[in-house]
Amino acid sequence: MRRVLVAEDDPQLLRALDASLRAQHYMVTTAPDGDTALRLVSRRPPDALILDLELPGMAGMDLLHGIRARSPLPIIALSEHTDPATTVRVLDAGADDHLTKPFALEELGARLRAALRRPPVLEQREAVDIASWRVDLGAYLIARRSGEGEAPRLTATEWRLLTLLLRNPGRLITGRQLLRDVWGPGCEDRTNYLRIYLAGLRRKLEPEPARPRHLITVPGLGYRFEP
Repeated sequence: MRRVLVAEDDPQLLRALDASLRAQHYMVTTAPDGDTALRLVSRRPPDALILDLELPGMAGMDLLHGIRARSPLPIIALSEHTDPATTVRVLDAGADDHLTKPFALEELGARLRAALRRPPVLEQREAVDIASWRVDLGAYLIARRSGEGEAPRLTATEWRLLTLLLRNPGRLITGRQLLRDVWGPGCEDRTNYLRIYLAGLRRKLEPEPARPRHLITVPGLGYRFEP
């Protein structure tokens, strides 16, 4: 049985989420605040996390960064902000998906199933160089090739997307293939996902994100990694 941690301080919503997830045969654990959520993830990472970004205590973006530093588990973030800029910030901070309140429990269930059926990030250990970074795809680690500096942190979805590109240097991969392989069947038309996530990867890895040298868009066709 898959284990889902729900970090939510609204008692009514928490009861609804708990009942809905248990009816879908998930084992549910709850956290009323950010500190508890972080402690539970550190102690025993769940299979997925549903995280309200307006929890008491730790700021939502800090909490996302803190959890992502400990685990690559799928994170579905919840907030009351509907503007696209917030979604971009939430994804950049470490979430794999973002739902705005109020939302349908059925939609949350579908997004959770999609996150959990995505394949593991990698099945073998290998390292690839991109710009000034060495990316160890198997260990989920990024390190600067020379010198010092804090390495970027990637979400589980970013790892899957980057892995597909880096393991196929110079090869064009269509947008539909990336969407199917990373997000699953039925997501082939959600091209906005690729725009958001590729922009995030470029901000984290490219020296000049506005003029990418390695993560290349081929308009109307797809994307490729140029070593």
